Amino acid sequence: MSTWFEQSFGSDYMIVYRHRNWEQANREVQRMAAWLELPSGAAILDVGCGMGRHALALAQLGYEVTGMDLSKALLKKAREHNDEGLIKELIQGDMRELPFADHSFDATVNLFTSFGYFVEEDDNKRVLAEIRRVLKPDGQFLIDFLNAAYVIDHLVPRSERLDEETGLHIEELRSITEDGWVVKQIAIRAAGDEASIRCYEERVRLFSLTWFEQALSEAGLLLTHVYGDYEGHAYDEQRSPRLILKGRANH
Repeated sequence: MSTWFEQSFGSDYMIVYRHRNWEQANREVQRMAAWLELPSGAAILDVGCGMGRHALALAQLGYEVTGMDLSKALLKKAREHNDEGLIKELIQGDMRELPFADHSFDATVNLFTSFGYFVEEDDNKRVLAEIRRVLKPDGQFLIDFLNAAYVIDHLVPRSERLDEETGLHIEELRSITEDGWVVKQIAIRAAGDEASIRCYEERVRLFSLTWFEQALSEAGLLLTHVYGDYEGHAYDEQRSPRLILKGRANH
């Protein structure tokens, strides 16, 4: 049986998340790239690049960007958007076993909660170990994750909307499990046609800053700064909408 992330990141995903626009990605990336303070032409790996929004924005800033994702459907869309060839490569792969040589990149980015998907905690830690492996000495990493405490306090149990382009009805049910997952159940159907319904599930582990501090250290990554949002404010466990971790490969 395939896992949820093998099922959910397909063509319907692009409909569900159509509202995540490219202009917003550009603004977010410009801020985060400034935090990394990388020289023009630096080699960056976008781990879990999806449709390529952030990878393309990084490439437009003058970096040599490689995007990697498990989803063939999302990579196909990323290649369509990369019609000018600004992104160096878009490669299919598993973030637990990055298909790149040791010390290949000046920096890695893992954006918009593209982490915490795996049931086994060791698998999530393997992602961090792989990031460390492909980073050059003193290479930098950026992980943009949800803030667990904020998600728990601000969870919207149910929402629904109509996708204007396709006419599809989208319903999302959200819950938090006793063992620490935030779960979203997504149902997509044509208006008035219950038989057309397609259902998906998304699950992300609610990792805390304390968990990341320990796991990053075990992976040989040094955490140097924690931001609480895309504007660069300091992280506050109760108030910050994001948990954005910046650091470098440790010696």
